[in-house]
Amino acid sequence: MAWGLTGFLVGLLLAQLVGRVLGLRRRNAQKRLQLFSDLGIATTASAKIIGFFHPYCNAGGGGERVLWAAISALQRKEPNVISVVYSGDTDATKEKIIDKVKARFDIELSPRTLHFVFLQSRHLVEDSTWPRFTLLGQSLGSMYLVWEAMSYLIPDLYIDTMGYAFTFPVVALLGNIPIGAYVHYPTISTTMLSRVKSRAQGHTNSESISSSLLLSQGKLVYYRIFMYYYAYSLRQARFLMVNSSWTKNHVDSILRHQDTLLDIIHYITPLIILKLLFRTRKDSPREASIVYPSCDTRQMAVFPLEGRERVILSIAQFRPEKDHSAQLYAFQKLLELYPEYRGSGPSAVKLVLVGGSRNVGDATRVENLHMLARELGISDQVQFVVNASYPDVLNWLSRASIGLSTMVDEHFGINVVEFMAAGVIPVAHASGGPLLDIIVPLDGEPTGYHATSPETFAEAFHTVLTLSKEAELAMRQRARTWAVQRFSAEEFEKGWDESGWRKWLFE
Repeated sequence: MAWGLTGFLVGLLLAQLVGRVLGLRRRNAQKRLQLFSDLGIATTASAKIIGFFHPYCNAGGGGERVLWAAISALQRKEPNVISVVYSGDTDATKEKIIDKVKARFDIELSPRTLHFVFLQSRHLVEDSTWPRFTLLGQSLGSMYLVWEAMSYLIPDLYIDTMGYAFTFPVVALLGNIPIGAYVHYPTISTTMLSRVKSRAQGHTNSESISSSLLLSQGKLVYYRIFMYYYAYSLRQARFLMVNSSWTKNHVDSILRHQDTLLDIIHYITPLIILKLLFRTRKDSPREASIVYPSCDTRQMAVFPLEGRERVILSIAQFRPEKDHSAQLYAFQKLLELYPEYRGSGPSAVKLVLVGGSRNVGDATRVENLHMLARELGISDQVQFVVNASYPDVLNWLSRASIGLSTMVDEHFGINVVEFMAAGVIPVAHASGGPLLDIIVPLDGEPTGYHATSPETFAEAFHTVLTLSKEAELAMRQRARTWAVQRFSAEEFEKGWDESGWRKWLFE
């Protein structure tokens, strides 16, 4: 009796869902025609729509550069393709976003084949909305947010450029369209699981969790379930691009991830409905392809390599994972070990932190960094530049001696590439993209330095500051040569085109 009632209710729910989905698809035809009309496109037979899911498209970071570089190339090469960006930047307009992209990245966008769908529910993917179970909350929030996006318009091809893999099953259900993604970093990784297992404190594993055996075991179960669904979601895609060897290694591992126990639980409980609704595709990718982010190095590559100021420069959004506090501790250690760098004399060194602030959380973080600088006694030699324009960023890159990045497991590191192209010697954390792809030897000679602690960062700074003029110039030249050759905009466009998106859009 109970099973019969359960079956009836499930069937009723499925019927309601199917009705809503079919209604959404029927209404989409009229919405497409309205879009073409709004853009002034008369011929619609050959026009195609690519939807880019990027809720923070106006943030001005490295991930946004990838988005705009891809759309700019698309506009040049495929004039009959409309780019629709699903954004949560409701305080902006199409014109303001295009102007900011030009000012921040020097990327030209045509308004004729670009449209924005402004979403009202972006708060659901804010980390501040989910102080507990943040990964789960943000992922569920992204599923609702993409439902809102598809309710406005279903494209011919959906590409997630911000890392919201849990949107894939929703898009597959609502639109039955091909899905692709550019993955900057995995939402969860085997590294995160190992940190919880070893009870190591970090950005994704607070002290209250790592200090408790019971809470650590509970978090391991939570991560295990989350990894299962994350892998399941990624397999809904037809093609996957990643930004570095580090990201590829993790994403490929996740694509191969299997959990027999959770499979059994799904088949013998009502959770089987998820298996029926969101079946893994036979043509899902077995591995991701590396497409290094677009780094327009043309303007930076002409900066003079000599006559640099004694400035240590950081360029990174004021997000928690960028670990700006580690930069302050490293700089304080430099001044402690080498007091000759204090003060305002010719040997004095300055730390400049340039970065974007997206929201109240970021602004609060900047204030806390100001307080930490004062507590460490280094505030007189630390400068914060928030939401700088692209010309201001270029100005600092043309003047600085050292480029600093302290993020652990940085998925790629466009800022590090920009340092090198500008002739700024990079010092970055010995992990992720900066370790595996970017700060690597050229012709057997170093192009920069890696570090892991305040002491090793301080020693790396000191090494750069005490290089002979000949050795310093040679290293700046090597760094520039490698960055310009390996991470150009042309290489990015080539890799993007080889990902196979055309096959899924025009087949």
